[in-house]
Amino acid sequence: MAAKFVPLHVHSHYSLLKALPKIPDLVQKAKEAGCESLALTDLDNLYGAIEFIKECRKVGIKPITGLDAGVENGRLILLAENEVGYKNLLKLVTLSHIDSAAGRPLTWTELDSHAEGIIRIDPHAHDVALHEIYYIEQQDRRAWETMLAIENRGPAEVSIDGEEEDYSFWREAQMEQNFSPEALQKTLEIADRCDLSLELGKWIFPPLDLPNGTTPENELLRLAKEGVLKRGLKENAELSERIAYEHKIISDKGFAPYFLVVADLLAFARRSGILATTRGSAGGSLISYLTGVTTINPLDYKLPFERFLNPERPKAPDIDMDFADDRRDEVIDYVRKKYGTDRVAQIGTFGTMMARGVVRDVARALGYPYGLGDRIAREVPFGSQGFPMTLERALAENQELKKIYDVEREAKEIIDLGKKIEGCARHLSVHAAGVVIAPRPLVEYAPLQMDPKGGKVITQYDMYSLTDEYGGVGLLKFDFLGIRNLAILANATKLVEKTSGLKIDIENIPLDDKKTFSMLASGQTEGTFQLNGTGMTRYLKELRPTTIHDINAMVALFRPGPMETIPQYIERKHNPRLTSYLDPRMKEYLEFSYGLLVYQDDVLLTAIKIAGYSWLEADQLRKAMGKKIPAEMEAQKEKFILGALKNGLDRIKAGQLWGQIEPFAAYGFNKAHAASYGKVAYQTSYMKANFPVEYMTAVLTAEAGDIETVAIMVAECKRMGITVLPPDINESFGDFTVILAQANISPSQSAIRFGLYSIKNFGRGVADEIISERKSGGKFTSLSDFLTRIKTQALNKKGLESLIQCGALDSLGERGQMLANIELLLQYHRDSAVDNGHSSLFAGMSEEQELRLPKSDAAALEQKLLWEKELLGLYVSGHPLDRIKTKLAHRPMSISELRESAAPGTTAIAAGLVESVRTIFTRAGDPMAFIKISDEGGSIEAVVFPKNFSQYKDILKPDSCIALKGRVSNRNGELSLIAEALKAL
Repeated sequence: MAAKFVPLHVHSHYSLLKALPKIPDLVQKAKEAGCESLALTDLDNLYGAIEFIKECRKVGIKPITGLDAGVENGRLILLAENEVGYKNLLKLVTLSHIDSAAGRPLTWTELDSHAEGIIRIDPHAHDVALHEIYYIEQQDRRAWETMLAIENRGPAEVSIDGEEEDYSFWREAQMEQNFSPEALQKTLEIADRCDLSLELGKWIFPPLDLPNGTTPENELLRLAKEGVLKRGLKENAELSERIAYEHKIISDKGFAPYFLVVADLLAFARRSGILATTRGSAGGSLISYLTGVTTINPLDYKLPFERFLNPERPKAPDIDMDFADDRRDEVIDYVRKKYGTDRVAQIGTFGTMMARGVVRDVARALGYPYGLGDRIAREVPFGSQGFPMTLERALAENQELKKIYDVEREAKEIIDLGKKIEGCARHLSVHAAGVVIAPRPLVEYAPLQMDPKGGKVITQYDMYSLTDEYGGVGLLKFDFLGIRNLAILANATKLVEKTSGLKIDIENIPLDDKKTFSMLASGQTEGTFQLNGTGMTRYLKELRPTTIHDINAMVALFRPGPMETIPQYIERKHNPRLTSYLDPRMKEYLEFSYGLLVYQDDVLLTAIKIAGYSWLEADQLRKAMGKKIPAEMEAQKEKFILGALKNGLDRIKAGQLWGQIEPFAAYGFNKAHAASYGKVAYQTSYMKANFPVEYMTAVLTAEAGDIETVAIMVAECKRMGITVLPPDINESFGDFTVILAQANISPSQSAIRFGLYSIKNFGRGVADEIISERKSGGKFTSLSDFLTRIKTQALNKKGLESLIQCGALDSLGERGQMLANIELLLQYHRDSAVDNGHSSLFAGMSEEQELRLPKSDAAALEQKLLWEKELLGLYVSGHPLDRIKTKLAHRPMSISELRESAAPGTTAIAAGLVESVRTIFTRAGDPMAFIKISDEGGSIEAVVFPKNFSQYKDILKPDSCIALKGRVSNRNGELSLIAEALKAL
C-alpha cells in the first residue's frame, strides 16, 4: 500500500561528509517504505541529482529534484516542479558556486529572479511534514557522527541514547506519530505538483559549422576520401570496403558530428605545432586515421574497427586525445574560443572514501593513536583499476586482517564503522582529462562551480551523470590528456632544427631504422617512453626487436598476467619454426605475434572466429573476465567450449584454448592502444638513437623538477659520451641548453648545459633578466660587466652565492675567490645601480681597476662537488667516486647493472657513495638503518639490521664511500639489498 507521505528533506552522501546514505540505498529504503515519490535535497549542491533520477526510475518511484539551499539569514528547501524549475535550480546552484567552490548563500534577488517552476519550503514550517534524513537506519547514527568528526578533524562525540535527535529514514508510523495528518497530506500535494520529465541518454552534440545543405555524414565521408590522398594511400577494394563499412556504422549510430569535432581539434593542434596523438581503441578506425584523428593505419596493424565501435552496442565513441603536456591548455582554450566559454567546462569527479583511507580516518575520528589505524590499513590489500578494494572483500582475502578484526575490539569498531562510510563522496575535484562542450550555455544542462583549487569552471555532475554512455544528460565527453613524452619529442625536434637546420616530421620517420633497433637491443632504453626500466630493458636485450610490431607486443605484454608470455614470444621471434596455431583460422590475427595471444583483441577475435560469439557477446566476455566473478566465468567457459565445438574444434583443443584465454583477458592490452603507445615509444627511441644530444636535452628539461630523475638522465648522458656542464651566465637559458661542439669542452659532439632555472635559491626573475641582458648587450666579459649590467635588486647575497657555488660564474672568476669577497661584489652591484656615479665607492676608476678582488684560496674540487649537489641536486663537474675509480673498476657490476640483472635471493655487491642513512629502532630497542647507495649511474636502497649496524655504524655516514655485500630482495617490484657485510673504500 502506498505511504501517506513523501520524504521531502533528504540528504545523501553527496552532501560531502555531512550525510551518510548512498543513493541506491535511499531509493531502496523508500521503496520498502511504500513511498511513491522521493525528494533529494542535498546541502547546497545538485551533485547526485542525475544518479537519483536514474535510480528512482529503475524502481518506479517518482524522483523530485531539489536542494537544501543556504540563503540570506537561513535555509530553504527548493524543489523543481518541472523542467523550467529544474533549469532554474541549475542556475541558482551555479550562482552560488561560480565565485567559490565552497558556495555562498543565495540572495533573495537571485531567488526571485529564478523562481519560476520552483517550490520553496521553509524547513522549519509546521504545515509540511518535514523530517531531515542524514542516515538510513537508527543504528547508523554512530557512523554519521564519525563522518562529521572526520570532516571536522576532531573526535566523534558520543551520543546519549534517547537524547539525540533522530535523523534516520522514518517509516509511515513514525511520521504519523510526529506530524499531523494535514502536514503529511501536504507532502503528497507538493509531490503531485512536481512532475519533472527530464530526458536522459540522448546524445547532445556541439554545433557544427558546415556549408549549407551538407550533412555531418557527407562531410565525414568527404574528409575520409580526402585523407586517402593526404596519407598517400592507394585506393583498392580493401580500403574502399573498410571506409564504406565504418561510415555506415558511424552514420547509422549518428556519431558523425563527434568525429568531426575531434578531427577539428586535432587539426588545430597540427596547425599550431602542438604534437598530438590518440590512445585507446580509436586506432582501429580507418576513418579516424584518414581524417587525422589517429596516427596509425589500422590496415597495417590488422586492428578491428568493432573493438572501437561495436555495431551491436549503443555506446558513443570515446577518443582519448593526447597532447604535449606543456601545450594542452592551448587546445582547451581553442575549444572555449570556438564554442564559447559559457558552453565549455572541465568535468568534475568525486574523490571517495576508500578502504585504506577510511580506516585511518575512522581511527583518528575515534581518538585512537595513529599507529593503530595505520597498522589495520596496511593489512587492507590494494584494489585493481576499475575494481577498488572494499573492507568486506579485504576481510575475506586477508586472514591476518580477519584475525585482527576478530580479536581486537578497537579494530572491529573501526572496520565496522568504516564499512558504512567507505564509498561516500569526500570532495569534488577536476577530472584529469574530461571536457564537455554544449550547443547552448552549459548551465542549461548541468550545474557549474569553481574548481576547489581555483581557476577553472567545472561541472557539478560527474561523467556518469553527464554522458550518454551511462544514461546521463547526454553531453559527449572529450578527453584532453597531457603527455610529457610528446612535449619531449616536440622540444627535441625543435632543438634539432635550431642546431642543424634539419626539420623532422616525427609522424613520418622511417619505422625500420636500424640504429634505433640496435640501440634498444643493446639495452640503452633510459629516457624512452614505455621501454625503459630494469625488466623491460632485460627483455628487449633478449628479444633484439627488428619491427614496430615487436615494440607494440612488448608494450602490451610487459604487465601482470601477459608478462608470462614474453619468453615464448622471444623464443618464437628467434625461431619462427616454433610458431603454431591451435586452429588455422587464428593465423589471420595472430601472425604478427607468432601464434601467441598478446592483445585483448586476440581473445575477442578468438571468441568470435572460433566460438561463434558476436561482437556484443565478446564484449560481455571481456567484462566478465575483468570482474572475475566465478559464476559468470563458469557460464562463459561453457558457452565458449560449446561454441568452439559447433565451429569444428574438438573438446581437448577447446579446453586448451579456454585455458589460454581465461587468465589472460582480464589483463590483456587493447591492440590499438598498444600500437599508439608503441609508435610514441619508437619515436622517442628514434630521436635518442639519431639525435642523442638534442633528445637528452629535451628529456632533462621535461624532468627538471624531479632531481632524482635528472640525476639518472645525467648519468645516462655520461654513459652515452655526452658532456653535461654546470650553468653558465654566458651560455645558459632557463632550461637545459644544447652547446655546440667546442674544442675546449666537447670537441667531438655538442654538450648539454644546465639551465638557470635549475639553480636552487635563485629566482626566475633574475634568471630571465640575465638572459634578456645577454641577448641585448652580448656576453658578459667580466665580473664588473655582469654586476653593472644586471640591475635587479633581486640579485641578493643568497642568489649571488648560488650563482658562484654552482659554477655559473666560472667563466668570470674562481669560485673560492669570489665567495671570499662576496661582500665586495654585493657592494659593487649596489653602487653600480646608483644614478649619481660620484656617490659610488668605485666612482672614477677605469674598468680594469674597478673590481679587483683580493687573492684567496681556490675552492677544492670536493667542495665544488658538494656545492653542485646542494644547488643542482647532483654532481656535475665530477663525482666523489672519481678518486676511487681504480677500486671501482674491480667491482662485479655497477648499481644500474645490479638492478637490471640481479635475481632476488642471490648475493650481490654494491659499491658507491652513501647518500642517506635513516636510523630506526626495533621493538627491542636495537638500532638499525635503511641506507641509500649511489654510483655514477644509479642508486639502490639497503637495509642494515641491528647486528651489522652495530659492527659497521662508523662507516655508515652520508658522503662516505663503501662496498656492501648483501642478499637481493624484491619488494613491490623494487630491488634492494639486505646487508651482510660492509667495507669502507
